[in-house]
Amino acid sequence: MRCRIVGAPVQDGAGRMGCEMGPSALRTAGLVAVLSELGHEVEDWGAVEKAAARPVAHGNLALKALPEISAWTAAISETAYAASKDGMPIFLGGDHSISAGTVSGVARRAAERGRPLFVLWLDAHPDFHTLDTTTSGNLHGVPLAYASGRPGFNGYFPDLPAAVDPARVCTMGLRSVDPAERRALKEAGVTVHDMRAIDEHGIAPLLRAFLARIEEANGLLHVSLDVDFLDPSIAPAVGTTVPGGATFREAHLVMEMLSDSGLVSSLDLVELNPFLDERGRTATLMVDLTASLMGRRIMDRPTRSHSGSL
Repeated sequence: MRCRIVGAPVQDGAGRMGCEMGPSALRTAGLVAVLSELGHEVEDWGAVEKAAARPVAHGNLALKALPEISAWTAAISETAYAASKDGMPIFLGGDHSISAGTVSGVARRAAERGRPLFVLWLDAHPDFHTLDTTTSGNLHGVPLAYASGRPGFNGYFPDLPAAVDPARVCTMGLRSVDPAERRALKEAGVTVHDMRAIDEHGIAPLLRAFLARIEEANGLLHVSLDVDFLDPSIAPAVGTTVPGGATFREAHLVMEMLSDSGLVSSLDLVELNPFLDERGRTATLMVDLTASLMGRRIMDRPTRSHSGSL
């Protein structure tokens, strides 16, 4: 497979600085080498450059960096559309606001192909606020609402060439949802699997049912993996830690099932803040999870020795 690595060094949407270093950390952790070792053709497209920001004013005075995020969304969307032409783009964030651009860009490509786009949102948060409902004002909390065509973005964010049907969105791993988002998710018909559902039913049956829907519809699948989908005990490098996230094995199982499905057409790796990491462990885990998604299995996985040799 042709993999296109696209850096999106955005931190304007988050409450803490540091996410702009995420793409460099993922590259340093060996992402390109791992993909190449798995037999993929890798093209590194470098970093997206932000479009020129235009003055944007909104009635919600809590909003932060609205002109900047709107400009980033425009630039990332165009790059995502181009990168998805004849390969699989892997977007390196940056905070989760990049997904306003990545999802809208690949949705445009899917619409041209006449195939429905589905989205798997692996995150502690649904990021389903609109510009009107967010109280923190941090715009990494709005990308899924924007990309799925929720009202209130017209005139502030770029026009959507193709919105994702919310009925084709599955959020998994949720454990921090604001009341406004809870109402909006239900109203829109988004499939929601919070951590309680995962605890009760197991992650495999829930994911399997979603994948079956995609296969039946001959759909394409965009996966958006936020570091805080993972439990902070194994992935500390995120500014929005929420206890009780996915375990190491749950996360790898998700990636292995996605790989087996053959349905994934694009991927986000977001919210990695290397400033908060411990000797690169979170960046390394994100690369390992990507390797599982792209075909590596336990029998292929090298054993790491703390002593350096056996």
